[in-house]
Amino acid sequence: MKAKLIDGKAVSAKLRESLKQEVANLAEEGITPGLAVIIVGDDPASKVYVRNKEKACEELGIYSEKYELPAQTTQEELTELVKKLNQKPDIDGILVQLPLPKHLDEKAIIETISPSKDVDAFHAQNVGRIMIGDYKFLPCTPAGIMELIASTGIPVEGKECVVVGRSNIVGKPMAMLLLHQNGTVTICHSRTKNLAEVTKRADILVVAIGKAKFITADMVKEGAVVIDVGMNRDENGKLCGDVDFDAVCEVAGAITPVPGGVGPMTITMLMRNTITAAKG
Repeated sequence: MKAKLIDGKAVSAKLRESLKQEVANLAEEGITPGLAVIIVGDDPASKVYVRNKEKACEELGIYSEKYELPAQTTQEELTELVKKLNQKPDIDGILVQLPLPKHLDEKAIIETISPSKDVDAFHAQNVGRIMIGDYKFLPCTPAGIMELIASTGIPVEGKECVVVGRSNIVGKPMAMLLLHQNGTVTICHSRTKNLAEVTKRADILVVAIGKAKFITADMVKEGAVVIDVGMNRDENGKLCGDVDFDAVCEVAGAITPVPGGVGPMTITMLMRNTITAAKG
């Protein structure tokens, strides 16, 4: 293995230390950041995420409330709860755990969250702010990825950056953040022709498509920084990413593992956004 491992757990732990200090400083001013998490139904993966968020709040000294709603919750009930939390002075951040059950309109719920409490940065107003580079919050996963890239000591400026995946949660905002740091950015997706040719040009390659081991060694440039956002199960039921880790390690300069790469960063960035919201 020649690629340097980008350890998300280590980068995240270091960041959490500084966030803990920020929470302590706010406490001296009589401010306690507060996060409300809403989960609808009993999706097992969502439950794990919510539990991890609770743990992170506890660790950093952030006040948290959890609302567990039954799967048959109506649009009206969920909207009412979000509106109530918008008005709650001790809650700075509101997070609705996605995906929601099929009968609920995710977009409408996200738009109900007050933009100043939208710590996921999914509200159209916050998305627009990211576009123009004048933002308060960044979506947690792309923000975490920028920290991981920074930890390698390799500047984004002037680099060929390729993002595989165009979701609103990762792909699109990721491209914007790389652009804000003066990277030259290409976004690829399922309709991209000659994908391997494009990915092979990348100095920085971010992969978020949800297909196990999709990116193989022959698609990666020698010495590239490879960030794997995927979370899949391989043929043996083992957790793996969108990148064929073992093979790509031989070519890449630096790479994130799955698990232990991007995952730990996402929750840490959520904590950072909640602290930012508390500062007003």
